[in-house]
Amino acid sequence: MTPTEPAVQRPLAWDGIPDGGWQPIEVQSMDATTRPLLAPAQSPAPRGGQAKPIPRDYRSFAGVGVALLLGLTGCPPAVVEQRVPAVPYVLTVPLKPAQGSVLRLSGTVRARYETPIAFQVPGRILERKVDAGQRVVQGAPLFKLDPRDFDEAIRAAQAQLGSAEAAYATAKSEHARQRRLMAENATSQERLDRAALAERDAQNAVEAAKASLARALINRSYTELVAPDSGIILEVLAEPGQVVAAGSPVVILARNGEREIEVELPDSSNPPSGGRVILPDRTSLTVELREIAGSADPRSRTWRARYRIRQGQENGQRLLPLALGEVVAVELDRNSAAELGDGALYEVPLSAVDERGSGPRVWLVEDGRAKPVPVTMVGITPQTARIRVDLPPSTRVIAVGTHLLTEGQAVQEKR
Repeated sequence: MTPTEPAVQRPLAWDGIPDGGWQPIEVQSMDATTRPLLAPAQSPAPRGGQAKPIPRDYRSFAGVGVALLLGLTGCPPAVVEQRVPAVPYVLTVPLKPAQGSVLRLSGTVRARYETPIAFQVPGRILERKVDAGQRVVQGAPLFKLDPRDFDEAIRAAQAQLGSAEAAYATAKSEHARQRRLMAENATSQERLDRAALAERDAQNAVEAAKASLARALINRSYTELVAPDSGIILEVLAEPGQVVAAGSPVVILARNGEREIEVELPDSSNPPSGGRVILPDRTSLTVELREIAGSADPRSRTWRARYRIRQGQENGQRLLPLALGEVVAVELDRNSAAELGDGALYEVPLSAVDERGSGPRVWLVEDGRAKPVPVTMVGITPQTARIRVDLPPSTRVIAVGTHLLTEGQAVQEKR
């Protein structure tokens, strides 16, 4: 270093010396061309002598050691990343009380009186004179049985009546003869009494024979089945050649007159007392409950109910005729508290109702956890569901994705 050059403060490092000592060395600043790692160092001078330079090979080893030491002390420990499951967001909506609740169902137009008609005598069907859907008037022929057996029964009854009448004439003549003999004291009182008794028995036999003949004639008339009233044939249940028993229905007749709407209610505890029938032209007819079945259908578990269509004019419009068997839309009013049953009636989005085999339910968010609450279904529309549940108004329920929830699952509420 010359006197004109300023002194440069250089960092020190330690280099290993093979003869067992350590000596601080100067670490040269590195540039892009040379980048020397360590400056030359001098080994300790022996006694009475001059210090000798450290060999270059040892200086290289020392540089590598210093680099490793700096690397080990400067690298932070590795951090293992753990994936924490994200808590899903759920959209909630408030329960809205259903104002003017309406139960919408499909109903079938039925006649007030649908009579199964049967023969009153057994026999083989000879003719069928009507088809299903045919209109008939009172007294119109429907079916006819083979009358040969009944004609024979009439002839037998007539023969029995002739025999009884002959026996009665003989007994009557004998009684008259005994009376004449008794007047002449030519017979006994006992014979007179026997003749009188025989006459009465013969007279009774005649009456019985007449009744048998009348019954045979009536049975013969039963071989032709006629319509008891005007109406429409709903169904034909027998065919020519078939042998039917007495009282076995062969045709069902819907009588003219009052029409009703038959619906299947989901619950019979509080059936709606009235409502409306929506006709294809968007007009409506008022209906009122007439009867409801005493037990549920064993297959559908629903209750059959009949609603009477009020006759006459309503709102200045004439009652429109309805075809039997026609399917119509029915709106039944469930406004009264008695018809609502236990719990309040609410309207929620259809997707808020979850049903996975354990009954319908909705989901609440309590303390960040999903909680199911059972509900009773009252009715549905394409977008909403009407439910009955014992919850206060404005309670928030999960609106979508309920089929993916499990009880106690952590969720984040989004309003």
